[in-house]
Amino acid sequence: MARESRILIIDDEPLMRISISDALKGDGCQVFETASGREGIALAKDGGFDIVITDLRLPDVDGIEVLKSCKRLSPDTFVILITAYGAVETAVEAMKYGAYDYITKPFSMDELLLMIKRILRVKDLERENIMLKEQVEGRYNFSGIIGGSEKMNEIFEMIKVISQTDSTVLILGESGTGKELVANAVHTTSPRRDEPYIKVSCAAIPETLLEAELFGYEKGAYTGAVKQKKGRFELANKGTIFLDEIGELTPAIQVKLLRVLQEKEFDRLGGTETISVDVRIICATQRDLKKEVHKGTFREDLYYRLNVVPVTLPPLRERKGDIVMLANHFLGYYSSLYKKNVKSFSADALELLLKHPFPGNVRELEHAVERAVVMGKSDEVQPWDLPDEISGANLSDCLKAFHNGNSYEHLTKAMKDFERRYIAKVLEETKGNKTMAAKLLGVSRKTLWEKCKLLDMASGD
Repeated sequence: MARESRILIIDDEPLMRISISDALKGDGCQVFETASGREGIALAKDGGFDIVITDLRLPDVDGIEVLKSCKRLSPDTFVILITAYGAVETAVEAMKYGAYDYITKPFSMDELLLMIKRILRVKDLERENIMLKEQVEGRYNFSGIIGGSEKMNEIFEMIKVISQTDSTVLILGESGTGKELVANAVHTTSPRRDEPYIKVSCAAIPETLLEAELFGYEKGAYTGAVKQKKGRFELANKGTIFLDEIGELTPAIQVKLLRVLQEKEFDRLGGTETISVDVRIICATQRDLKKEVHKGTFREDLYYRLNVVPVTLPPLRERKGDIVMLANHFLGYYSSLYKKNVKSFSADALELLLKHPFPGNVRELEHAVERAVVMGKSDEVQPWDLPDEISGANLSDCLKAFHNGNSYEHLTKAMKDFERRYIAKVLEETKGNKTMAAKLLGVSRKTLWEKCKLLDMASGD
């Protein structure tokens, strides 16, 4: 086991208790035993157990009562039921009361230990989830940028240094990595923080209008110019201008930008007066400007003027350690925004997020969490709440697992996951109408309700 865990065994058969206890102690667990259901309930009240393993049939109080009491006294405790073959239906019924799983006599000890290892892994992920949620607004949040990985810490330190200068900054990175957030952080932690901060998306403004937007124009400069207008550089005087997607600039605008960088001055369109400005310039692009220089589409002299202090943001796939804290940050934000009581991610949902390559980077993760909050029907994000490209990503892993010796375990998990996603999709299509959903599924409404309970889905009315 990865850590010492507290486990309670309740069974009136001494040999069974001893066998399970020895196996668990051999794996480093702290084990407590009792033959009495009532004594087991009393121990569970104050014991703080990770797992309770109880026989379904006990001489004083049956396992169902032990289960109900344990979940009432300690909702975070996982309960495993031991049952004889003839009582399987009762054990399945117990799943509705919160049992994690059941195991049928006779069973191999390896089967039980595997079940326990899965539980402890879930609990470790939950603890990490809570810890990261607490930390995410603390030391791992730098001016709105979330990250605790080594690469992000290096970027935080770089921002602290360059923000105190007036050097031109070139932010590089794939779409969705957070280039604008870095630009914001450079300005808000700089001595210019109280001065204007002007943002321009060079890709969003039509090519024919971009020059006028950046440098302004005089009355009569072109058809429709009925009065003088100050450009973005003029408006940003004494402050900072952020030019996003700088690689989209035309050659003519590149020349004028080079002049601003070299001389700190420019002319409005149609103007004769030279305007001087004191502006800190931050640029960003997802293009490889070196390649654009070689192709002749970007001026080499401008490239070297912009590339004074380059900041390269890593894609999310290279900072996997930040995924959980980012997901928790977005979960808190969107839960508050949409007034939903979504508190955490299930272990399975977290596992899917950690496996996904996120080609859309942090932006894709944000949208995935937003969708999960909107679509979720419980206080915990489940795999089926995530977008299909993420929730369906574990199918190939399940198939690979068949060749690695754990086929039954993964088959059971895959079947449950498929049922959850399929039922959730039908309920989504019927807008939560369970009568209609039951008809589409070919089952009774009662069967659908029981399925939702068994699969730990919010069943509603």
